[in-house]
Order: sequence, then C-alpha cells, then structure tokens
Amino acid sequence: MAGKKTTQQLAQESPAAVLEYLQTSWQGLTAQQAAARLKKYGPNQIVKSSHQSQLKIFLKNFVSLMAILLWVGGIIAFLAQMPELGIAIWAVNVINGVFSYWQEHAAQKATTSLMKMLPTFVRVRRSGQLEQIAVEELVPGDIFELQAGDAISADALVLEANSLQVDQSALTGESVPESKQSTYKPGEGEFAEANILYAGTTVGAGTGLAVALATGMQTEFGHIADLTQTQSQTVSPLTQELNRLTQQLSLVAILIGVAFFFLAIWVVHYPLAQSFIFALGMIVAFIPEGLLPTVTLSLAQGVTRMAKKHALVKDLNSVETLGETTVICSDKTGTLTQNQMTVNHIWLPFREFQVTGQGYEVNGQVKYRGQPVQLAQQPELQKLLTIAALDSDTRVEAPQTKQSQPKLLGTPTEAAMVIMAQKAGLDPDELTQRYPRVKELTFDSQRKRMSTLNRLPDGSLRICVKGSLGDTLDCCNRILDHTGIRQLTQRDQDRAHKAESDYAQSGLRTLAVAYRDIPADQVPADIDSLKVANTEKDLILVGQAAMADPPRPEIKAAVKKCHDAAIRIIMVTGDSPMVAQNIAAQIGIVSSKQARVITGKELTQMSTTDLQAAFQQELIFARVAPEQKYKIVDTLQQMGEIVASTGDGVNDAPALKKANIGVAMGITGTDVAKDAADMILTDDNFASIVAAIQEGRTVYNNIQKFLTYILNSNVAEAVPSILFLLSRGMIPLPLTVMQILTIDLGTDMLPALGLGSEQAEPGLMHLPPRSRKAHLLTKDVLWRAFAWYGLMGSLVSTAGYFFVNYQYGWPQVALAASGSHYVTATTMTLAAVVFCQIANVMNCRTQSASVFALGLFSNYKINVGILAEFLILLILMYVPLLRGVFQTGALNWADWIFLVCIPLPVFLIEELRKAIVRRQKGLK
Repeated sequence: MAGKKTTQQLAQESPAAVLEYLQTSWQGLTAQQAAARLKKYGPNQIVKSSHQSQLKIFLKNFVSLMAILLWVGGIIAFLAQMPELGIAIWAVNVINGVFSYWQEHAAQKATTSLMKMLPTFVRVRRSGQLEQIAVEELVPGDIFELQAGDAISADALVLEANSLQVDQSALTGESVPESKQSTYKPGEGEFAEANILYAGTTVGAGTGLAVALATGMQTEFGHIADLTQTQSQTVSPLTQELNRLTQQLSLVAILIGVAFFFLAIWVVHYPLAQSFIFALGMIVAFIPEGLLPTVTLSLAQGVTRMAKKHALVKDLNSVETLGETTVICSDKTGTLTQNQMTVNHIWLPFREFQVTGQGYEVNGQVKYRGQPVQLAQQPELQKLLTIAALDSDTRVEAPQTKQSQPKLLGTPTEAAMVIMAQKAGLDPDELTQRYPRVKELTFDSQRKRMSTLNRLPDGSLRICVKGSLGDTLDCCNRILDHTGIRQLTQRDQDRAHKAESDYAQSGLRTLAVAYRDIPADQVPADIDSLKVANTEKDLILVGQAAMADPPRPEIKAAVKKCHDAAIRIIMVTGDSPMVAQNIAAQIGIVSSKQARVITGKELTQMSTTDLQAAFQQELIFARVAPEQKYKIVDTLQQMGEIVASTGDGVNDAPALKKANIGVAMGITGTDVAKDAADMILTDDNFASIVAAIQEGRTVYNNIQKFLTYILNSNVAEAVPSILFLLSRGMIPLPLTVMQILTIDLGTDMLPALGLGSEQAEPGLMHLPPRSRKAHLLTKDVLWRAFAWYGLMGSLVSTAGYFFVNYQYGWPQVALAASGSHYVTATTMTLAAVVFCQIANVMNCRTQSASVFALGLFSNYKINVGILAEFLILLILMYVPLLRGVFQTGALNWADWIFLVCIPLPVFLIEELRKAIVRRQKGLK
C-alpha cells in the first residue's frame, strides 16, 4: 500500500490530493521514479508461499504410520532369518511410495496455477508519453489507461471514466457489473467504492484512466492470496482413520506375537530363540502388507474415474474426504447459477411476455400465454425489443463450434437485452445498420440511464433510453400501450412500480425502456448540442425487461441428491440477500423463501456461539466478505462437520483452503481459487460434486471390503498355528510362515486390488454420511471377517490339511512333521485357503446386496485377480526353484477335486446370509 493511507481513505480524497500524496502527476511518473519505486515496492505480482521441495514430498510417502510398520516388519523378517520376506515387504513399501508420489505429482502438475488473471501488459503514462509495459513493472503512482476487456492490474483510483463498468464477481460474487466514476461514493458491501478499481477484476465496458494505489501482494487480491497461503492444510479423515487402523492392527499383531512366544515356550517347550523367531514370524504374518498399496490404488482409481466425470483431484485422500462430507458451503455466482444474466419477462403496460431459453442461448423464444409471438402482431413489443438492441454497446458473437460458448463483448446486462431481441427474431447487427447511431449519452451511476441517438430512414432521430425504472420515469410524460401513445398517469406509474416490486420479490432486477422521436425538421445541425438535459426529457415509457442470473439447469436434481444423502447445502455468496434467497428457494437449497438470511454486516456482530445456534435452522449467507466465508467454514468444523466449500472467485480462496475439501471451478474459477482448492471441476458443474461424493463413499466402502477380505484370510492363517500350539506340537504346523506371507503378498493381493475398483452398491446415496465416531474397523467388519468368512476359511483349510493326511493313513499313522507327505499337506492347506478366498473375494464385493445385482463377472479386475492367484499357486507348486523356497509340492487328482468343490458352496452360503439380512432390513 502506498504510504500509510489505506485504499478506502484515499478513495474519499480528491484526485489532485491523491496524485500529490503519491508524488505523481497527470503526466505520470518518470522512468527514474518508476525504477526507484519498482525497487522499493517490488514486482507487481502475486508471490506464492514457499512450498516443500519435491524431495520432501517424495519422502513423505515413506514415513506414514503404515509405511513405518512395513519397514519394521521387514526388519523383523530379517531377524527371523527370512530375508526373502523382508525384501518382499520392503519392495511393497517402495512400490507403494513411488506410486503415491507419482499420482499426486501428476495431479498437481495438471492443476499448477500460472496466475493468468493479471494481464501481460498495461498501458501507462511515463513523462507524458503513453507506453506499454509488462504488468510486473507497474508501480504505485503509475497512471494507466483502461478499456473494455482489460484485466485490472492494481488497486487504483479512477481519474476519468467514460461509461466504465467493472466485473467484480471474482472478488464479491456479485454477478452484476459495478459502474465506476471519478467521484467517491461508498456503495453497498465490500469493494463497492465507485471510484476504486481492484486488481484481478475486469473492465466490462467503457474506458477510463486510473492511478495505481497498490500493487502485488499489497493489493486486496494479494491480501486474500496471502491469507490463503498461510492456512495450514487439514488432515483428511481417511489419513486419520488409516493411522488409527494401523495402530489397531499393529497392536493386534504384537499381542498375537507375544502370545505365540509364550505359548511356544510353555506349551510346545520350544527353546527361547526358536520361540522368538516363531513369534516374530507370526507378527510379520499379521501385518496387513497389502493395506497401503490397496488403499492407494483404490484412491488412484477413484481419481481416474472422477477425472472422467469432470472432477480433477489434486490429492488422493481428498477422494475419500468427499465421501464423508456432511455440509457443502456453496458460492452462488457461476457455481449454482450460470453467471449469465438472462431476461425472463417483458412487461408492457397492458401485457406481460415470457422469455424462454437459458443464458446466452439464442434459440429461446418470446411467448405470450405459452405461444411464440409474431412481432408483426405486437408492434409495442417490437418497439421495446428494437430500442433494447439499439441502446447497447454489447455484442454477442456466435460460438465457433457446438462445444464452445458464445463470446460476450460487453456487459452481461446488455448482453441479456441483446439476446432477448434475438430470441424474438430480431438481428441487432441488421438493426444497427438500418438505424445507425449518431451519438451516445453514456451510462453513469448518477442518472442510472444510457441513451443512444439513432437516425431513422426518414431522417428523424430516435432517442433510445434504458435505465432504472424510477430514474427513467422521472424523464417520461407519456406511455405507449395497445391504444397508442397517451399521457402518463399516476396510475400508470403505480402499476409500473408494482411490477418492478413483484419482480424484485422473485429475485429479478428490471431495466425500463423508453424513447422519443425528434422529427427530421427539428434535428439540430450540430448533433453534439444534444445533451442529457435537452434529450432525456418528454420520453415515452414502453415497458420493462426483468432479468436474473439463472440457476444451472441440472442444479435442482443435484441438490435433491445431496439432500437424499443427508448432505446439507448452505449458500454463501457476496450477492444481494433477496437474490440469494430466491435462488436458494428456487433450486431447493432451502424449503421456502422464509429461510433466514444472514448478511455480512450481521455476521460481523455474531459470536461463534450465536453462529452455531443459527446453524440449527435453514440459513443463507449474503454480502459476505472473504474472511467471513472462512469464519463460516471454521465454525462448522468446530461443530464436528466435514465441510466442502465451493467457489470460483478470489474471495473464496481462504474458505477453500480451510475446508476439509475445497472445490474450485475450472472454467470460470480464478487461479487463486484453483491453487487453494483440493478439487477442480473442469466443467464448472455442481452436479459433478454429487458424482464425486458418491465416488468418495464408494472408495471408503471398498476399503472396508478389502479389510474384510484380508482379515478373514488372517484367521485361516492363524488357526493352523493355534492347532500346533494347542496340540503341544502333535499337529505339525499345517501352514508355514513363508506360505502365510505367500497369501498376504501374493495370492490375496490382486483380487484385493480388484475390490478397490468395485462399483457403488445400490442405495449408497440414500444413506447419511458416516459418523465421525465410526471407523474402518467396525464390529460388522470384524464379525464378517473373523466369525463368518474367517471361520469358513479355517474349517475348509484345516479340512484340506487332514484330507491329505488321511490319504497317507491318518489317524492310524501319525501326522508327518517333515518329508514329502508334510510338504503336500501344507501345500493343500495353502491351496484350500486360496480357493476359499476365491469365493470370499466375490462375497466381499457387496455388504448386503446380492452379487448377482451387480453382475457376477462385471468386475473384470477381480476376475483377472482370481485367475492370477490361481496361476501363482500353480507356479509355486510346480516350479522347482520356488518349491524349495516356499516349501510346496504337487497335488494329486483327488486333492484338486476337493479344491474345486470349495468356492461354490462358500459363495452360496454367503448369498443366503445376505438375503436374510436384506429381508430383515426391508431391502430389496
């Protein structure tokens, strides 16, 4: 900021005083002054906070709690004299860490912000000469010029304004452009001073001259960016839950290891060293080595699927966070609405017309009582439309392709009027040629009108006027209705004001249209002699056009889906309370227009306790400042909510960073917002958030399915060792530690990865978000994994072990503890666990729905995984080198018949259980 005076203080001083304060002049700075100030204030650019080096980002993938557990597990394997297992476990950790880094790096690279909101060049006066300089070289005190389409490069004071209108929606969320002038006027809400321009906003129409007050990080744009960068990243619920799960499983593994250590000493009478190695092997066996890579891959697959649905996620854990979202704080402009002003109704003194079509589409229609109108039969309507098209500096260029959008050259309000005429069949360009403009009386915020003088074919002039109803009526003494032109009465004015009020209650703003013809013989020779005073008088009121920024067509259905999923949506916008309230009610965010609206001014006076109490009812926030959006998100988080905050403007960035999941708009979103967000919608479609939420819930469910799957095999792995201990060694180990690790790191891994890509279960989006008190390792997961799937697997695998021994003479012959018979028996136990897992991976695809509802073979990754685990088993059994390492052998034809009979009954028994559960819960 220049000196110690704030922008708001300088706004209230005269231009001469500001120029003196900044030590500059109308001629601009000299080259020497500019160079000195550039050195003092620094480049005019937004400086990003320092980020972690790529090395630190890479290494963080190897120091999570689960990763540390795997490092320790590898060490234990080496201590247990099993180097192959140690190497395998470490390899899993390395591969997972590299994969995680690659996924996050690719996402971050795709969303790297280049800060393109600021223009590349700016036109400044230096020593009285107009120069074009790089925007980074602009300094406080520089005098610079503006014209329509320019992005504003600094906070600045307006010195001259000619119909200057600025789009400030990136800062305020207000879709209606602000008129700017050279005299101070406070305005309503934040950033509303009439003579102040803010960096990051855009000139919509007109021209101007301004003096830079602040540049770079000292601008309001820079302050918001700095506030965003100083916010610490919140830890995702999934990260917290995985840490908790790792602690739980680690504790279980250690307790089992300790128990097996003492049992080996007391029951089997193993030597101390042998008991220790046996216990270490069991600890390694019970560490879920596949958890981290499976979770990472499941999240990565979620990222890929979401990208296809127009949602680009920058961090893997953000996928699951979306699934836990309980509240969405949504901006309005450009997020819930189209950010395209659209005329909905045309009011004439005797009739009202409806205008159809969304946004800047030109294929809508003007209708009366549901039927398209014929302009030849509606001369009064045709006159209003013609005046609206002529009294405009805006043009809308047709899209170049079917996929592209029309190009707007001017302000959204004027564009709405032009499109209105096009929808009725008029061609604005043809009208301009037929009735050429000879003079323009530009819009200003004092009289709130704009007029053009167009020459008619007979040589007369038509004065075309549009503006606010009250200010336009002050210039009217006649009115046009179906009977013709007559005197304007008080009753006419009352009816016009009532129509304006009715439209306002529906969230619409109006523009009045009027005109007056100057006969050819009365047109002065000097057109410039026609000023406001002698032109905008004795006008004829034609009617009003009512317009609004319409909701996106798909929003209502998306909002309903959120409500079905028990997700609350709260509108948080910089727009006016009335507009926000009407839009919220229209799309179903609130149940009625009576919902409470809290303005930024009211929010400032509310304590955290008051705000928390207010959240107990339906709420809408309007006219809020950036730091207030942050306060709203923070308060919700203190109440235990998982908050997703959406937005596209600079003003949304702090809240996006603070939220558990920040969602920015990819098309209309500012670079600051994209940089702060966790997810970017590449189509700016709110409905994509709903798809992302479903994807997040699906990912979490799939992780639970994976947990159920790997834990049930741990039971089948543990029971043989328990039999060994309880029999005091009379039952030799049916499954060796190497074979246990074969299941964990080999045969189980690929089918488990297939579970990570399972589709959503039916009815998932009709369930509420999971409770913050709920955990991945639930009672239901434990029951199904240990007492149901695990029990079936244990019985089957144990039966397989004794089936082989039976063929060799058991129980008449003692169980072999070594030799080929023992190798065959342990191989059979391993194979029985694998074949039982083939059935269980199909069972784990759903929690209560029938697998047939999804399609028995619809998940090709699981099908490939099943085939792969079968091939791995064959390789271990028939490749001589591996047979020696894993202590496996070949099976005979009777053994294979036993194995083939395992999956089908295990699968059908579970289908029966699910059917009973569905019937008890009243589900289909």
